[in-house]
Amino acid sequence: MTELAALKIFSSPIGRIAVGSTEVGVATLEILIAGQSKAEFSNSPKAHKIALDAIDRLGSYFDGSTKSLEIETDLAGTEFQQAVWGAIAKLEFGQITTYAEIAQSIGNPKAVRAVGGAVGANPVPLIIGCHRVLGSNRKITGYSGGEGIPTKRWLLEHEQISYVQ
Repeated sequence: MTELAALKIFSSPIGRIAVGSTEVGVATLEILIAGQSKAEFSNSPKAHKIALDAIDRLGSYFDGSTKSLEIETDLAGTEFQQAVWGAIAKLEFGQITTYAEIAQSIGNPKAVRAVGGAVGANPVPLIIGCHRVLGSNRKITGYSGGEGIPTKRWLLEHEQISYVQ
């Protein structure tokens, strides 16, 4: 993982969110579970500003005043993970895809399970909207952020995306 230069926390409709940044971009975004805590810090004015700007954009997403989360990132991951995250990042507000469609789009149609692993390892959920990835037949298969499936349901409903339980 990239070493963070700032970490800021804010409250959202899905719980508290910790945004960690480097001097290049947001490197981590963690939807905290109830009772979980993180300590805020800032070792760099530039990283501090990046984290605060990301929080402002996320606030606009949650209050409905923007549908775009164009936030600069600084992600560490394998080439395969980067390809999967890149495919997800192309999805806009309200759009969905499946694990199989991502595998196909990155030229590795048999890697559906590996795609699932890369989706689960996404270090910046919301910015790279992994909640928009569903199983076949629009089924929710899981979510590792916050309170899990209830968090994913909230995000899908916020974007008016229909899904199968």
